[in-house]
Amino acid sequence: MIRLILVCGLALAIGGCASIASDSTQSVRVEAVDSDGRDIAGMQCELENDKSKYPGKTPATVLVRKSAENLSISCADGEAAAHTQLVSRASGGMFGNILFGGVVGVIIDHNKGAGYNYPSWVRLVVGKYLIFDRSDFKEDAPTLGAEASVSTAVAEAPATN
Repeated sequence: MIRLILVCGLALAIGGCASIASDSTQSVRVEAVDSDGRDIAGMQCELENDKSKYPGKTPATVLVRKSAENLSISCADGEAAAHTQLVSRASGGMFGNILFGGVVGVIIDHNKGAGYNYPSWVRLVVGKYLIFDRSDFKEDAPTLGAEASVSTAVAEAPATN
């Protein structure tokens, strides 16, 4: 009986691996360039996911709440505008929960967002709708964005007022 209690306690302690190993927030560096690759400073940006909206100006490092939902970024400066989506991916801690049977931990990590990550450095291109995927992340370099198809960009681009 004591052994069963210890095993159950250990399973509960292991559950929530991502919550223990990482935070529910993440810094995202946002830069903008024109079609010739020249940096654009001072564009007003808004990052948004299902957790909240986060303002910033390029170049900026913005602290966002992680989520299973993608993070959209819209930047504008007069006539110039750039829009993008950052694809959320499950982290290693989330897979650890699944492997070790920590269903409770998976639920906690999912709800807190701690089990997910976004690309941590992106460079938006004015006039293009890009999609940045965490699986393309390289240390010490901006994640490369893939240009979305016209139908995807129209369906996912935020409405402008």
